[in-house]
Amino acid sequence: MSTKRDYYEVLGVSRESSQEEIKKAFRKLALESHPDRNSSDAGAAERFKDLNEAYSVLSDSEKRAQYDRFGHAGPSGHGFGGFGDFRGMGVDDIINDFFGGIFGGGGGGGRAQRGADLRYDLNITFDEAVFGTEKEIVVPRRGVCGECEGTGARKGTQPEKCGACNGRGQVTIQQGFFSIRSTCGRCSGTGQVVKDPCGKCSGTGSVRETRTLKVKVPPGVETGTRLKLRGEGETGVGGGPFGDLYVALSVQEHPFFIREGADLLCEVPITFPQAAMGAKIDVPTLSGRKELTVPAGTVSGHEFVLRGEGVASLSSGRRGNLIIRVLIEVPRKLSKRQKELLDEFQKLSEASPGPISSGFFEKVKEIFG
Repeated sequence: MSTKRDYYEVLGVSRESSQEEIKKAFRKLALESHPDRNSSDAGAAERFKDLNEAYSVLSDSEKRAQYDRFGHAGPSGHGFGGFGDFRGMGVDDIINDFFGGIFGGGGGGGRAQRGADLRYDLNITFDEAVFGTEKEIVVPRRGVCGECEGTGARKGTQPEKCGACNGRGQVTIQQGFFSIRSTCGRCSGTGQVVKDPCGKCSGTGSVRETRTLKVKVPPGVETGTRLKLRGEGETGVGGGPFGDLYVALSVQEHPFFIREGADLLCEVPITFPQAAMGAKIDVPTLSGRKELTVPAGTVSGHEFVLRGEGVASLSSGRRGNLIIRVLIEVPRKLSKRQKELLDEFQKLSEASPGPISSGFFEKVKEIFG
């Protein structure tokens, strides 16, 4: 059984706490227990390590979900799933907020924080990737509270200037000869405190919402392509801008075509008589069937290039090529008449072998006698 403390207990928050509440709790405790401020406390470094570990899990929506379900064994897994935080402030970013101004350096004033970026996984068909499309998606996020317009204060009131930092959003900590400027723990760097919180958002200034967006998918995308929608991420803090939304594309496979960049490969079966005597065959292309001339004596695996019949390049717009690879199909079941004809053909072939067969057997005779 794990001896680690519960992460929610480490940060002193409940399991229902919002991401903003978790961040505020971490800021406060990290500032209080930082080893640089508690050099005489032997256990400060370990407590600070536990805080970092707890915050790195609970500040990540996916890791937090895994932890809620599986405990300490959960966050060791990987993967995004369908939707979640794509980028946000990490532990190092928070610590830099505290200890970014040394020897009195750093600017003053409350700090507006940019909202978190989000990721949405979108599956599209092969044809949609090749020709482009427009898709409608529904995205959950934290948006600005309409009741208080993002201030966090009850309608008709306004946040007040923080008395701890005098509205600067930062406080100065004196450590001997060193002066360290850090984020104010009372207002979390905004320079303001809410005395009468909004009932709708509980003073956070943001609420959960869903947005229906139209995503234009340009021609030529492929699995792994990310489309950026500016300002469609989560709302910022303290008047900060919205983050961005990244739409990660996954393209379904095609039953005929294999894509290699802007080129397409298609394997087409032909019969032995078609390969030996030549033929005209229909082959699939993105624009429909087209006739391909197979010259007499074509070998299995030969590739024909149809120029400009591939996929439009995402960068240049120029189309790649379609490569048709012909494969000679050997029948597994033969009728009596087919066997008779092939037997006769075999006898005629032995009487007048081709250059490849003649060269091969002469080499065998030369080596093995």
